[in-house]
Amino acid sequence: MSKIRAAITGVGGHVPDYILSNKELEKLVETSDDWIMTRTGIKERRLLKGEGKGTSHMMEIAIKELLTKTNTNPLDVDMVVSCTTTPDFVFPATGNLVCDMCGLKNAFSYDLNAACSGFLFGLVTGSQFIETGKYKKVIVVGGDKMSSIINYSDRTTCIIFGDGAAAVMLEPNTEGYGIIDSILRTDGSGALYLGQKAGGSRRPASIETVTNKEHYAYQEGATVFKHAVSNMSQVSVELLERNNLTANDLNWLVPHQANKRIIEATSERLKIGEEKVLMNISRYGNTTNGTIPLLLWDYEKNFKKGDNIIMAAFGGGFTWGSIYLKWAYEPK
Repeated sequence: MSKIRAAITGVGGHVPDYILSNKELEKLVETSDDWIMTRTGIKERRLLKGEGKGTSHMMEIAIKELLTKTNTNPLDVDMVVSCTTTPDFVFPATGNLVCDMCGLKNAFSYDLNAACSGFLFGLVTGSQFIETGKYKKVIVVGGDKMSSIINYSDRTTCIIFGDGAAAVMLEPNTEGYGIIDSILRTDGSGALYLGQKAGGSRRPASIETVTNKEHYAYQEGATVFKHAVSNMSQVSVELLERNNLTANDLNWLVPHQANKRIIEATSERLKIGEEKVLMNISRYGNTTNGTIPLLLWDYEKNFKKGDNIIMAAFGGGFTWGSIYLKWAYEPK
């Protein structure tokens, strides 16, 4: 019997309507369009507005589009992995809320938090349930409302992040398509350089933590840049080597959209031409768990069955990883 692999069979996505441009940010912090574009490649980002709307709102829209595009009955979905750093609540899990919102009554779900690498961690996790033959339809959704934890008086973070979500369907494939290999890594010492200082059990919310603005995302850019380039490229090169691939064998690099300079440095180390490197950071910024699935959503029509794709990400804390997959369907 042919090996069962977990193949992506559809993509759905959503970004909010509100656009926060660089020109608008110039009114909030000491910055400029040229400064932001030169250092990050970001022109604008989307923000989720509206009372009571959390990450689940964007995930709901993305999943419903996915169900429609794949002609899937919500009752046939077995499992949902919700990858997010900005859950609606500490509990219940955002994945549980999304299942209810989308009518996924027979699916079990949970949240997975690995910062910006979360979607890759979720893909690998979901793929195991497909490969064992236990489940037939697994949804992996990545999304974040980063605007809920961004200090818009801090120009080191407010210029980078945006809101958005996208989801993929994983189904069994015995033709050799789907997720072929992966490498995932973590290093908790990175918490000093990229994270959120308060809001968890170690430092619960208090007047002091709120006054000190410790519930916002924090990063030391230079250190993060160095580790991101080094680690993203290293695991990607390792994946290529152990699967006997060269850069010429790749059709697409799908990198986490953290910073254009990080993406360019990573692709250069992999010796991959820019025509193979997917980017939408100029329009969405860094949507954390949403960046890689939003790339798949934006570029779905460009993929062809059998395309070799490398996904790579780096996130706070630190987390990083890479996935090698063969695309499983033709553009629709």
